[in-house]
Amino acid sequence: MSLSFLRPHRRPGREPSRPSSTSRFTARQLISVAGLVGRRVTNRAGREIGRVRDVVVRWDDAAYPQVTGLVVRVGRRSTFLAGANIATIDAEEVRLNSARMDLEEFVRRDGELTLVDDVMDHQLIDVSGVRLVRASDLYLAAIVGTYRLVGVDVGLQSLVRRLGPAHLRSRPTPTRVIDWATVEPISRPGQPLRLGRTRQTLHRLRPAELADLVEELGSAQRQSFVAALDPDLAADVLEEMEAEELDELLTEMPRDQAATLLAAMAPDEASEALREMDDEDRDEVLSELAHHVRGELTRLLSYEEDTAGSIMTTLMVLVPATATVNDAIEALATHREQRAELDGILIVDDQGHLVDDVSLFELLLADRRAPVSALVSAPFPLTVRDDTPIDAVLPTFVDSRGTSVVVVDPESRPVGRILADDVIDALLTDHRLGKRVS
Repeated sequence: MSLSFLRPHRRPGREPSRPSSTSRFTARQLISVAGLVGRRVTNRAGREIGRVRDVVVRWDDAAYPQVTGLVVRVGRRSTFLAGANIATIDAEEVRLNSARMDLEEFVRRDGELTLVDDVMDHQLIDVSGVRLVRASDLYLAAIVGTYRLVGVDVGLQSLVRRLGPAHLRSRPTPTRVIDWATVEPISRPGQPLRLGRTRQTLHRLRPAELADLVEELGSAQRQSFVAALDPDLAADVLEEMEAEELDELLTEMPRDQAATLLAAMAPDEASEALREMDDEDRDEVLSELAHHVRGELTRLLSYEEDTAGSIMTTLMVLVPATATVNDAIEALATHREQRAELDGILIVDDQGHLVDDVSLFELLLADRRAPVSALVSAPFPLTVRDDTPIDAVLPTFVDSRGTSVVVVDPESRPVGRILADDVIDALLTDHRLGKRVS
């Protein structure tokens, strides 16, 4: 019987982040870890010296971790049997390569993982399928003279088999096996998350996909997961989370960590997250923020909910009418990291009043030596007041036919922009709450 690893589950229209293994093993070659527990360990003379309790592997960046030894039950003691002393492992027993063996007391060493205690029945990240799975069983195989962890069975049948009668446990059969190279343990018991070799792969996933993973994790695990990501990516992930899930995450994490993540988020997204918090939690997190960030978020929080000011982003590039096109381009260049949120510059007069909204396309075609005032022309931008109700913003956004709408204060000074995704988020929220946008 030949067994191929399952092609990882993936969402429609999306290619897997890393390919499935093309390795093939026969069912006879795969050694069930669950089935191995309780099997005899015999020396070269065939005399039983103990029973298998667990399998130890080296937890490093290898695609298939190497077995470094076994935890063997000898009487009432748990002892360590080094991998170098193992001649063969099969479904019936573990045979040693010598007649006598000195067994050491088992002590976990740095970089080691015990498969039964640390991995079996624990959650794993299936990176290719962008999902969480639970290990019902694990499989070893002999590869170039060593035994290695090659697969994880996530099938319900394997779990039922393990919990069922002894005659079923003695005949483990692979059901839904995923290539170990595409999964990663969430964490070791009592230890922080270690992404190891999957870190780069996770960083290639879309923030929305990572947000789905975070929302599936338990409280402690999701905090470890977010903490293991680069701050900018973590902020993008938080922006994609559901409001209730994000509130729970931020409330449970240390205040300084929550403040760091909020500071890296887009101001409108951060203020919305703070708005969901209890007053006490919000004040504690705000106190951890740098003064200028705290001031900006406090100003956004001062707007009534469901107004233009409450959903706008304060990221703008304001350019005085006396500046040159080259000055404007250089000002834009200082916001390279936020380029996806900028679609142009706002020209203001010496009193800070809005004069015009100039697109990036217009800037690129203009003479760099010319003043930006030369670009001012009809049609002039449509604006909304910061206290405009959200349901009145949509018609203005549609009429503008642009990618954003400028938000101004009562003196016509620009205070922010409402981007297309802000409008969509507001509409989706209204839809979930059963509201209608007029």
